[in-house]
Amino acid sequence: MDETLVLAILLGTSREGRESIHAAKWVAEQAGKREGVEVIFVDPAELNLPSDGDKIRDPKYTEITARADAFYVVTPEYNHSFPGSLKRMLDSEYENYLHKPVGTAGVSSGMFGGARCCEALLPVYHKVGLVIISPEVYFPKVTELFDEQGNLKPEHVERYTASVGKALDELLWFARMLKRARAELAGNTQA
Repeated sequence: MDETLVLAILLGTSREGRESIHAAKWVAEQAGKREGVEVIFVDPAELNLPSDGDKIRDPKYTEITARADAFYVVTPEYNHSFPGSLKRMLDSEYENYLHKPVGTAGVSSGMFGGARCCEALLPVYHKVGLVIISPEVYFPKVTELFDEQGNLKPEHVERYTASVGKALDELLWFARMLKRARAELAGNTQA
């Protein structure tokens, strides 16, 4: 079994002017520093996502979800919930999500950092068969955290390196265990 873990970082929105892309790219950069981890950055603006869920799927996204051992969702909060583009991604690949871990980072322009959308995602994750890890990470007042080039401001680096690092530790631990378990299950099924 290949020990490399494939981690898909899912940006939750395709909206123009989205500030959450800075947080998502920063999380992907942190994950990419991990040895034995291949990061795939998923931008829904680059996908052909159907509005009717799993009836029609984007082959590119299907391939990504099939390869991924874990998912890390970085999503803005819109009206106390998560974006429709994220819901379409989650609704389209049930069999490729089953028994794979997922972590979440919320992003908002307000002071709660997307906490409500992270909470709203829990039943959706459960329904599609993802294994939910904690802790969540929150990026409140996102325009104050990142500069105009999309870089995390120096005064916030230590805090977010620690919180994202802790979340990635947990996510990758589960990814390793569940990858082995899925391989064992596949081996037993074929016997």
